[in-house]
Amino acid sequence: MTRLITIAGIAGMLFTASCGNKLEKHEEASTFKVTTPMEKDTMYYKEYVCQIHSISHIELRSQERGYIQNIYVDEGQFVKKGQLMFKIMPVIYQAEMHKAEAEANFTELEYQNTKNLYDSNIVSKNELSLAKARFNKAKAELSLAQAHLGFTEIRAPFDGIMGRFLVRLGSLIDEGELLTTLSDNRKVWAYFNVPEAEYLDYITHSRGDSLLTVNLKMANNQLFNQEGKVETIEADFNNETGNIAFRATFQNGQGILRHGETGSILMPVNLKHSLIIPQKATFEILDKKYVYVVEDHVVKTRQVTIGVELPHLYVVTEGIKPNEKILLDGLRKVKNNQRIEYTLVSPDQMMSEFKDLHAE
Repeated sequence: MTRLITIAGIAGMLFTASCGNKLEKHEEASTFKVTTPMEKDTMYYKEYVCQIHSISHIELRSQERGYIQNIYVDEGQFVKKGQLMFKIMPVIYQAEMHKAEAEANFTELEYQNTKNLYDSNIVSKNELSLAKARFNKAKAELSLAQAHLGFTEIRAPFDGIMGRFLVRLGSLIDEGELLTTLSDNRKVWAYFNVPEAEYLDYITHSRGDSLLTVNLKMANNQLFNQEGKVETIEADFNNETGNIAFRATFQNGQGILRHGETGSILMPVNLKHSLIIPQKATFEILDKKYVYVVEDHVVKTRQVTIGVELPHLYVVTEGIKPNEKILLDGLRKVKNNQRIEYTLVSPDQMMSEFKDLHAE
């Protein structure tokens, strides 16, 4: 009998201890972390799709008709200014130049003879003028023939990189036919379109002649190793899109960027006295963001308007005030108008947690 009483007592103690542990855990679970929005100046990057252009990108076209006799360069090759790239078969143009040269020599002799006769008062001044005119005409035709012959050699107008060839050795080309392209990529322009409202924000907050510094995110999501400067804004808005084009200039000494690439311009935007809250303190209902505002230990649902999304954080433009408390964790464990116990976490503590996340 005594043994049975002892066993029952132990069982009762275990049951009491178990209930105590559950009650303790329940009390711990009902204490939530609460914080207030952080009010501070901050900055984020607005992203715009951009198109990259070489500062000098031209089409190379033939100025004469004929067969491609030689190609001295290759696609993608770097060429220097004045370097010979293509040669058109010059036989016809050489013959025309020799003919013009002979005509010029003949008319020069004719002019000299006429001048000697004029000096001896044998011919009139008009005959001398006619001889001189024929000589000048022959010299002009010789210069023209030399120019045509010169056009059979196509040389690089500046240092740059060759594009794709559109003709091959032996091709018969016409005057004006496109041969290839040439790009000077040492400096590039990035064009991007800015909506009217954002353009107005930029213009009203720009400081005099100082140029805005921007970054370039390349197609592989890596940042380009040089910063760019917004040097030019187009004169007119596009009436169909409501955008205006900005142009940023980047130094490209390593030749990483090429004409025709795409990327994203990251333009810094400064926000004054912004209210910042953690993303984890919000929940979504029908595409709208909400927080739990804590008033006298009671949680109340409040819709908020998000202005900017930052890593792990939101900048709130409407819905809460700087001194109001919001629920930081356990959002799924509470309901609207529920009374809770909480511990207050300062905004600085809250932000330090996200700094630790970035450090990891």
